[in-house]
Amino acid sequence: MDTAPVDPFDNTLVLLTVEEAARRLRIGRTVCYRLISSGELESITVGHLRRVPVDAVPEFVTRRRKRQQPTTVITATAA
Repeated sequence: MDTAPVDPFDNTLVLLTVEEAARRLRIGRTVCYRLISSGELESITVGHLRRVPVDAVPEFVTRRRKRQQPTTVITATAA
């Protein structure tokens, strides 16, 4: 069994633990589980384990950014 520490930003990873996903998002584990429960952050089960696909993290951030962007931009012009 390999006992080397796992790099949380290893490019070969396909699935993350909830803790690893939370670390990447810089949020707590409990908040991450809430996002998963609400369906905002995609996850799958593998056996009895909950895993977050690596690509689900940036997709979540992209959706959040789009949702928080202002819909109109008002610019002032000098008269």
